[in-house]
Amino acid sequence: MYDDGLVACTGGELVIRRYYFPLASAKRIPYRDVRGLRWMPLTLGTGSWRFWGSGDFVHYFNLDPGRRNKRVALVVDLGRRIKPVITPDEPERLVEELATHGIAVTRGPDQL
Repeated sequence: MYDDGLVACTGGELVIRRYYFPLASAKRIPYRDVRGLRWMPLTLGTGSWRFWGSGDFVHYFNLDPGRRNKRVALVVDLGRRIKPVITPDEPERLVEELATHGIAVTRGPDQL
């Protein structure tokens, strides 16, 4: 199991805490609903300073006060327009855990 306080893997779902504004309640996503994840370098242009919410009406970030110190984000594909973006403390460990549930992670050529 993986749990860093903001992102967790349970027996049947991915839990993104502090997701909904303004209540900061959790988003629970059954593994069967996740089509895949995309590894994304976290930069100023891709949301490293995004406190909460969306800047482009496609990618939605949960509340993570430590995001500006992280270098990796994972975009969750649910087959919908809005894609949750998570910034786990240990992205490699989270990816390994999600793989045990059959969820593939796509990386660009510069992130192999």
